[in-house]
Amino acid sequence: MDISEATRSFERWLGARVPLVRGDLDLKHRLMTTNMFSFLRASFYRWAQLWPDVCAEIAQAPAVLAVGDLHVENFGTWRDAEGRLIWGVNDFDETVILPYTQDLVRLGTSALLAVEESRLALSARRACESILAGYTQSLREGGGAAVLAERYRWLRDLAVARLKDQRPYWERLRALRTTERVDMSVRRLLEAAMPGRALDVRIVHRQAGLGSLGRLRLVALANWLGGMVAREAKPLTASAWLWARGKRPLRPRYADILRRAVRVPDPFLAVHGEWVIRRLAPDCGRIELASLPRGHDESQLLWMMGWETANMHLGTPVQRKRIIADLGKRKGAWLARAAERMADAVERDWRKWCKAMRED
Repeated sequence: MDISEATRSFERWLGARVPLVRGDLDLKHRLMTTNMFSFLRASFYRWAQLWPDVCAEIAQAPAVLAVGDLHVENFGTWRDAEGRLIWGVNDFDETVILPYTQDLVRLGTSALLAVEESRLALSARRACESILAGYTQSLREGGGAAVLAERYRWLRDLAVARLKDQRPYWERLRALRTTERVDMSVRRLLEAAMPGRALDVRIVHRQAGLGSLGRLRLVALANWLGGMVAREAKPLTASAWLWARGKRPLRPRYADILRRAVRVPDPFLAVHGEWVIRRLAPDCGRIELASLPRGHDESQLLWMMGWETANMHLGTPVQRKRIIADLGKRKGAWLARAAERMADAVERDWRKWCKAMRED
């Protein structure tokens, strides 16, 4: 099965489980040709087919409840119940039981591709070393969430750099087209998540992300006490990993990892059956590498990404000692070597995808 066949097969599988928007899928297909980093983000389903074979020597490592679709732009910020700014993993659509090494290799591969495309300036090996060092230390110390109110001031400065002018953010949401066809149960979830009752809510369709682009996203917009507020509803389903490995689809594990990981809860993020509801705001969402100020310590940032990855895996506490022991057996630059092999596999698929899109 090549990349084109895999994409068609996966989208048939996905469309039988969640509402899809054809125009959004077409946009996703075009964006997948832009560069290898975007292709990686958009094609976890294909990664899940390839990784166990390309990285067979590390695919039998201790298993944890993993993020799955982890990459360097799957980190962001939110506000906790005290209003403090928190940084961590931003999305858990593909959460499933996986070898702990899978999250690390995918994160490392995304860093390597970011280096190749000049999104990061450090070397690929240094990037993987930083990720692994942060991950290992977090495991040994029992983890710890990144609360940006007091500690991690350097990370707070990176995170808030994109918040200086919030007007464009709200202008983009206001410009979205109103959608009239909204399931009443979803409308009720969105209205119940608003900060006030009986608000004049307008529901719009939003295009966002890459991995989940194509799934229906609905956003409720309203004015509340002099300013805009927004809540988003996104459908959930089983991880694409289960499709790729030919396994029986299980219920989404999004809520499980939120509950079990070392994490400061987002009071506006909740799973209701097959829908996840979250607050949208400039200070609540993933952080793109392009939005970070120049001159920041990239090695330190990747170290924190490794630390946060261990926070997720510590949600499976029975595996902590086994993972530490397994890491002790893996000498040398094993993560960088695995990331390089996966980057090569991604590049081959990307070139085939670009050729197929040109021929259509």
